[in-house]
Amino acid sequence: MASQTGFRNLLLAMAATALSACGNPEPEVSARPLVELRQGVLAGEYEGRLDVFRGIPYAAPPVGGARWTAPGPAPAWEGVRDASSFGPACIQPPVPETSLYYDPPADTSEDCLTLNVWAGPDADAAPVIVWIHGGSLRIGSSAEPMYDGAEFARRGVVFVSINYRLGVLGYLAHADLSAESPDGVSGNYGLQDQIAALQWVRDNIEAFGGDPSNVTIMGESAGALSVSYLLTSPDAEGLFHKAIIESPNARNFPELKTAAYGLPSAEDIGAEVFANLGLETLEAARAMDAQELTNQAKFTPQGTVDGKVLPSQIIDAFDTGRFAKVPVLAGFNSGEVRAQRAFAPRPPDSPEAYEAEIATRYGDTAEAFLDVYPSDDVQGSILATLRDAIYGWAAERIVRKEAAAGQPAFMYVFDYCSPAAKAKDLCAFHASELPFVFGNLDSESLPPNWPVPDGDQDQAISKALLDYWTSFAATGQPESVYGPVWSSYGQDQSYLDIGQTLASRTDPIPGMFELHEQLVAERKAASEPWFLNIGLGARPLSDAAGNEAE
Repeated sequence: MASQTGFRNLLLAMAATALSACGNPEPEVSARPLVELRQGVLAGEYEGRLDVFRGIPYAAPPVGGARWTAPGPAPAWEGVRDASSFGPACIQPPVPETSLYYDPPADTSEDCLTLNVWAGPDADAAPVIVWIHGGSLRIGSSAEPMYDGAEFARRGVVFVSINYRLGVLGYLAHADLSAESPDGVSGNYGLQDQIAALQWVRDNIEAFGGDPSNVTIMGESAGALSVSYLLTSPDAEGLFHKAIIESPNARNFPELKTAAYGLPSAEDIGAEVFANLGLETLEAARAMDAQELTNQAKFTPQGTVDGKVLPSQIIDAFDTGRFAKVPVLAGFNSGEVRAQRAFAPRPPDSPEAYEAEIATRYGDTAEAFLDVYPSDDVQGSILATLRDAIYGWAAERIVRKEAAAGQPAFMYVFDYCSPAAKAKDLCAFHASELPFVFGNLDSESLPPNWPVPDGDQDQAISKALLDYWTSFAATGQPESVYGPVWSSYGQDQSYLDIGQTLASRTDPIPGMFELHEQLVAERKAASEPWFLNIGLGARPLSDAAGNEAE
């Protein structure tokens, strides 16, 4: 880090003394990168030609009486703090060992609000990416090997990955919590953690060679949902300048005090959680073991429309122009739900039966529905309907709204099928783009049940995606010498098709966006939930509205 070279020499003797005084074996300090923050001095690790700092606290530990409160100021320390190891992951439930996404963290704790930084040794006013991991807001951590930021740093980006509170500890709202809050709200603690991390980046990233005025937030799945929240949160305004959004959704989520769109209020959901656990007071809830609480609580973590952190539903914010107008790069995978096909609705016995079922459910809209999801491949159409209801429509909607606001907006569809994924019938499954985006294709970097992409073509796709992602973070225009010109989404609906070859195309799925816009508008007008409420898994609107189906 060019900006730290002179300071680094000043710290060497002090670092050796301080680390030794802390009880650590005295390191070869000259072989460790040092950086001074407002909190204190950090000693990281040299890894190749990179400076890597792990486990940096960006907020106060949310423990004891701070459980279910907004993140407090980052702690300071005296002397030199060792930053060679990841901090523990946030408390989370176990994942079945057979799951494709099974990759349990080595250590978990309620004291988990840390982040990690990868930077080149000569980084100076470099673009910054802040990575927000996925995992349904329930699982995951910044320490997962697949999320190692080294390849981004080698391409001139200062890469930051963060932990944030998960599950019931990160997203529970309750009337008693709202009453004790200075703002009169509760829930959204995990989102507030993300905002606190971005504030830390604004205040500190220059010390690592990053440019605080060129920050890109990047997330996948629940991380992409989090990016969508951040795009619509006034509390995050000005903390980032671009967004990369991989497989987002635009679900309706509960409002703090009012039942809406088929969901109870967030405070009522919290009251039910407490009742099911036999908890009568906040004191008792805060005294309960964090892991036991997480394992026993029957709770679906999601954002809360609280009027402050999240003033409105995501789709309402985008419809009314109350969102951050920034360049975006967003997309989804063609096989998003392949790994979850067991949860898909049972297909009708024949194409004719499928057509009849769609006609019954959708009436005058049935023809448009069947144009997008035809009967010649019923199983494929069912999976495609779910894919688009969760991810495809949401990704294209964000791109369209940012483009309409005059921002550069780039869309992709990830359709690449590695030989390993093809062998498991998992082409372009949910999150399968991540090893390619991060450049981490080896088996040591991936969950144990993951199909490992390790061929020459896999490497070529990865190089192109790394180029596109890093150039977008740097300039707002994705570019690669290994692929075609990626045009901004406009009237021709340009997108990058990431298949066995890379190609620039138009109109990702003809008719899909318009169909989902219509059906979501109908559900919303009837005060019904719109998330996933399409296809064979949805009730007919007449039934949902409380009327007799015809």
